Amino acid sequence: MALYRCAKCGYIAETGSPVGQKDPCLRCGTPSTVYGTVFYAQQLIERYLNALKEIKALKLQVEELEAEVNGEATPVADAVPSPAPAPAADLADVDLHNTSVLATAEQHAPLEKWFASRHINARFDFSRVDTTGFFDDAAHLLGENFALFGELIERVRYAYRKGHTTLHLELANLAQKDVQAITHLCRQLYSHTFFARYIYQKPEKIVRLNVQSTPAVRQFFEGGWLEWFVFGQTIDAFKQRRFSCARGVQVVFPNEDLHELDVVLLPDGQAPLCIECKSGEFRRDIDKYLRLRKRLGLERQRFILCSTDLTDEQAAGLSAMYELTFVNLGTLPKHLASLSGA
Repeated sequence: MALYRCAKCGYIAETGSPVGQKDPCLRCGTPSTVYGTVFYAQQLIERYLNALKEIKALKLQVEELEAEVNGEATPVADAVPSPAPAPAADLADVDLHNTSVLATAEQHAPLEKWFASRHINARFDFSRVDTTGFFDDAAHLLGENFALFGELIERVRYAYRKGHTTLHLELANLAQKDVQAITHLCRQLYSHTFFARYIYQKPEKIVRLNVQSTPAVRQFFEGGWLEWFVFGQTIDAFKQRRFSCARGVQVVFPNEDLHELDVVLLPDGQAPLCIECKSGEFRRDIDKYLRLRKRLGLERQRFILCSTDLTDEQAAGLSAMYELTFVNLGTLPKHLASLSGA
């Protein structure tokens, strides 16, 4: 059994609908995402424990203030520092790929302040860094073996563009290990509702899929998966540091020019990293990114263009030609590690 909680009126109800689907709230009709009961309970417990920690820290602060007023010294062993946003020690105990702790105004505040100091208005959608769903997990699966799964992504994108609801993959000419990898991936994506139907005809080695009609899944296959993958790689590279991060940041400059930044991460004590994600043609946009980097005041190694279509040699060559850093899915982790000091 699954359940949903309406974000508008707070109504909670059980449902027999698949996890990930949006059901209309029985009280107010607002579309509400369906979650697995165990998963939902785990998130409640996590938030409850975090709230207890915050309450305990606040109580200790009150005791310290009272002691100060009364002229009493707080024992060094009992002293507790004021809470700081997203310290590395706290993040080390958090599964960054299954948490909502990043999807808060507090977590985004340092980035907002950095942009404001440059007279840039930054608009955030906090939900875009909420990793309690399956989007980041699916993106990791696709990105880690893009050489094999790239064709599947393109086939799904083509089906959406042409308005097709079904597609089939003929795997007979592939090596057995590749057949197993693709069918395993399709089963996992189906179990997480990225496909509406999955059938494997084993004798013929044909996979038949029905695509999902939901806009969120369509957006995922049409390029959102790459943003999720890059975001996951970035927070992993900096998980031992304090940072503020965001996806899909809309920035408005003083002259009212509007741009959207795919992935942004601000490490404590450093300038931000800005990563643009491209799963298709990008060459016509190089000049736009050069001007954007200069307007943000970022060094070339901190403004990164990640393309699935680049070879290692092409990425190195373009990085030498232009004042930008070009990477592919394979070279991105190494470049992030060089910036994080790992």
